[in-house]
Amino acid sequence: MASEIGPQRPKYQRIADALREAITAGQYAPGDRLPGESALAEQYGVAPLTARQALKVLRVEGLVETKKGAGARVVSFHPIRRRGIQRLARDQWAAGKSIWSADEERPVTIDVRVETVPAPTHIARILELSDGDAVCSRSRRFVLDDRSVMLANSYLPLELVDGTAITRVDTGEGGIYARLSEIGHSPVHFREEIRCRFPSSAEAQQLELPTERPVIKLFRTAYDADGRVVEVNEMTMDSASYVLEYEFDA
Repeated sequence: MASEIGPQRPKYQRIADALREAITAGQYAPGDRLPGESALAEQYGVAPLTARQALKVLRVEGLVETKKGAGARVVSFHPIRRRGIQRLARDQWAAGKSIWSADEERPVTIDVRVETVPAPTHIARILELSDGDAVCSRSRRFVLDDRSVMLANSYLPLELVDGTAITRVDTGEGGIYARLSEIGHSPVHFREEIRCRFPSSAEAQQLELPTERPVIKLFRTAYDADGRVVEVNEMTMDSASYVLEYEFDA
């Protein structure tokens, strides 16, 4: 790795650029320790604080992780490839498979909380309910390889799903969509909106990520054959943990 840094960008960004290129080129493999602040400061002729800023850039990007007393190591986590179209196909959940399994074979831990809550205003509008009407709220936190990767909260009209397995923690094989199909409201159409923003303090805490790292906000609406909205799902994803993949015919 060259020790020369050009004049165009702030020094800490140029050091981060050089380290990023070295990681991409395989000079540092997953799990390898990067040079410490003092070594980087000496190599590039900068103050240790500048070297610390460079390492922080890589940590915010999700390329390295830092632990007190252990320095910075290249992250060994393999990003999730979220297959945005295939994962929602009927032959996936109708066959008793989870939507998650379309993306990942690695085992995932899902913390689930199911509640009956008044519909938030924006959710009530989409579900064509009055403000405060009861909805079934299913909140989940997905943990993969000891890393929190996504928060998801589904809202379904309570009058539609009350008394079904959807109101239980374990919905059974095929999940929510298989259960909706059993009661005559099988999803036949989906709409997803994707945005990026910085996380709220609560989101950053739950996902255990730096507040400077953007999250992917994915908002999905599921419709039945009559055009009724049967589920609204708000997802908050660690941007460093995901690759969004869309594959379809022309």
